[in-house]
Amino acid sequence: MRRFYPLIVPLVVAACGGGGSSTNRRTLVDSRDNYDPRSLDPALSTDVPTGRAVGYLFDGLTRFTPDAGVVPGLATSWEVSPDGITYTFHLRRGVNFTDGTPFVARQVATSWQRVLDPKVRGGRGWPLYPILGAKEFADGKATTIPGLATPNDSTVVVTLKEPFAIFPKLLAMPVASIAPEKVPANFGERPVGTGPWKLVEWKHDDYLLFVPNKGYWGGAPKADSLKARIISEPSTAVAEFQSGNVDVLQVPQGEIRDWEEDTERRKLLASTPALELVYVAINTTRGPLADVRVRQAINHSLDRRTIVRNLIAGRGELAAGVIPSQLPGSDKTRIGYQFDTLRAKQLLREAGYPNGIDVELWTSTTPIFVRIAETLQGYLALSGIRAKIVQRESAAAREAARKGQTDLFVKDWYADYPDAENFLYPLLHSANKGVGGNVSFFQNARFDSLVTASRREQDEAKRIALYTEADELAFREAPMVFLYFYNELYAIQPWVKGFVPPVIFNGQPWTAVSIAREAPSKQ
Repeated sequence: MRRFYPLIVPLVVAACGGGGSSTNRRTLVDSRDNYDPRSLDPALSTDVPTGRAVGYLFDGLTRFTPDAGVVPGLATSWEVSPDGITYTFHLRRGVNFTDGTPFVARQVATSWQRVLDPKVRGGRGWPLYPILGAKEFADGKATTIPGLATPNDSTVVVTLKEPFAIFPKLLAMPVASIAPEKVPANFGERPVGTGPWKLVEWKHDDYLLFVPNKGYWGGAPKADSLKARIISEPSTAVAEFQSGNVDVLQVPQGEIRDWEEDTERRKLLASTPALELVYVAINTTRGPLADVRVRQAINHSLDRRTIVRNLIAGRGELAAGVIPSQLPGSDKTRIGYQFDTLRAKQLLREAGYPNGIDVELWTSTTPIFVRIAETLQGYLALSGIRAKIVQRESAAAREAARKGQTDLFVKDWYADYPDAENFLYPLLHSANKGVGGNVSFFQNARFDSLVTASRREQDEAKRIALYTEADELAFREAPMVFLYFYNELYAIQPWVKGFVPPVIFNGQPWTAVSIAREAPSKQ
């Protein structure tokens, strides 16, 4: 998934119960995002801000925990047929939508049909494409989805077109959340879900205000209310934290060193792996870059350890593949490309480029990416790789990369769900070349077969082994510069209790967060 910058996550948590003066703040405020959600309709959830808000209001059959676990949601349990094709989900009983409508199985079917309906134009139905007939329905080639059945009010039977072992993880994504059977035209502004919060006000480009769903099946949130503020400027977010108006701040990458070197502020810090890979896509179809030796030379040209230390104060784990170390399938013993200018020059000579090469190094205007590009340019020059920086607005740079117009492109990938497949398949499988996410235009038959086999493999140990082998192959083929996995840094006010920094973007519903004492109100 694309991530939007600046990486600002100011959050303010409410007081729990008890008396308090009118000057004390009693509202939990989450202002992680720097732009408005697209909609609060799950069917239209295509980005992180929308997905987070949808997660407050709705439930899926499964859900993510802050540490990226996958646990039951509206489904209490499920069974998988021996061939891995059929999933039988047993639904939670006694659950109501916030308008009082009982939750039953047919709403799962109608919700997913809306996501896939070409008339709805949701644009992100792919998590449901593994269902038999779902893609045909989405393409307007069928009027029914044969792989989706509801034999009774508490059972959903899903038939896949082929085995896909991680399918339950996809159902925790916001787009797979369950809505009522009948959805009015203004549902995106006035949503009704089964989630822990209810929307009471949305002032566009300013804030969304939620109150607890007192009848929530998982237990009502501890906070009095939740105010999701939208703060576009990093300096404003930091100032709000320092004023006591913000309880939890996702520290901007450019300010990490300042926070860690300040004795008092350092006491407030906590970090979490973000399942975010920062890398440089190498277009494997363009000129010299088609030669694996040239791509390896580029990797050997960079002192990644110094780059991580200088640019993000060491808050990154050096990448030796595309799978984050906290996910099964990562080979923690693999040593990444070492900074070796002589080896880089040797590889270039072997590839037929004794005088080096000229490339364009593309970046968006995102500050951290610009700094990375400028730093890489200097290192590459030492090996005889002359990089011309091309800077464009994010959308333009992304479009150029998708069209295969970039040589090197500084970018990142933030996981949609916590599984190695979500790095291997979208970033490097040939089925996703271009718009699908593989802007390296990497195509390797052995890699494709390993990833395809892993998606079908039901045995977890065998699937993980396939992940590891595919990752090793990709590492050797070097279709990208493997830079680092970012560790997000949070500043948390001392009165906040129960906050766990989420690994996955929609893994923190703020139901268990509380305040030991009421925080001052200066808003």
